[in-house]
Amino acid sequence: MNHNTPVSPRPLSHLTDATTRVLTAAQLRAHGVAAADLTAACRPGGPWQQILPGVFLLHPGPPTSEERLHAVLLYAGRPPGEKVTLPQQSADSAAAASLPPNRRPAVDAAAAAAPEIPAAYGDAMITGLAALTLHRFSSAPPLLALERIDVLVPRTRRLRSTGPAHLVRSHALPRPQLVTGVPVAPVPRALADAVAQLADASAVRRLLTEAVRGGHCEPAAIVKELNQARLLTRPHVVDAVDSLLAEGRAIAEDRLYRLVSEHGLPDPLWNVDLRLPGGPHIGGVDAYWPDQAVALELDTRAPRQDEDALWSEYARKREHLERLGITVVHITPKKLRDAMDQQAQVVRTALMASSDRDPAAYVVVLPR
Repeated sequence: MNHNTPVSPRPLSHLTDATTRVLTAAQLRAHGVAAADLTAACRPGGPWQQILPGVFLLHPGPPTSEERLHAVLLYAGRPPGEKVTLPQQSADSAAAASLPPNRRPAVDAAAAAAPEIPAAYGDAMITGLAALTLHRFSSAPPLLALERIDVLVPRTRRLRSTGPAHLVRSHALPRPQLVTGVPVAPVPRALADAVAQLADASAVRRLLTEAVRGGHCEPAAIVKELNQARLLTRPHVVDAVDSLLAEGRAIAEDRLYRLVSEHGLPDPLWNVDLRLPGGPHIGGVDAYWPDQAVALELDTRAPRQDEDALWSEYARKREHLERLGITVVHITPKKLRDAMDQQAQVVRTALMASSDRDPAAYVVVLPR
């Protein structure tokens, strides 16, 4: 034995799942596979194959969709020279698991419950259409139908797109979500990366509509990502966004109707304009309780280039109403979706507190 011979090479017979049927050259070396043996195994007719530069598939057939995902993450995830992590339980973890329960080291409950992204993936994550498929979008194609898989990486990563791996670079990476053991970009970011490569207006519209109807996210979050990606200059994207905002508005209004009926709140006047008698127009509100002088507004603003001007208009109207003694309740579609009970209590509190306030100024209420 010389100094180049691996000590106690690790057998590969235990490599049975997708994360271990796809390994990097560095991981194989750590398992005791010599470079010459790796080259021989990947020759035509051999048992292994190279699927991406430095990434190997440990069987001769075509890769499964799961194996392709792990391959592109391994290719994009680890900068050269990073410490190798073997795809198996660490010795310390295995030793701890072998101890009796009363002698095992304490583990923080939150840390234990949090999903752990494999270290070999680094900060890479699946995005684009592949991510939407993993998020269970019915309008996204199956993974095996995708020739390329988008993988989000830092802008400083020195790699090129090749084979099934299409690198999408970003100055700021979102926090990934773990889906079936794979780090995946959140839906708004995955949508933006998918739309950036789609010229089909109907496909863009289907994806954006499903995101809202399926409850994956709110329109404002999608428009924010599209705006940051500078996609709102494309006519087919703008048209789809206009439909998306109308769809999101309708869904939010339906939730607001449910909030009032299901929580036993008094019926308001819906979608009305407020004016001073013989005076100027104050503005429209989504619901108004004239006896209690409480107005409710749904904030369905989308963060576009004119956001500052739109927010100034919102703020001006709110200040005007409050100067007249009218309480303004401000609710976002996200809060309606995620915390309807809490928002109902906010409205109820505002209605009950009206008896403790000075009478509000008289306003004219007109249909909007």
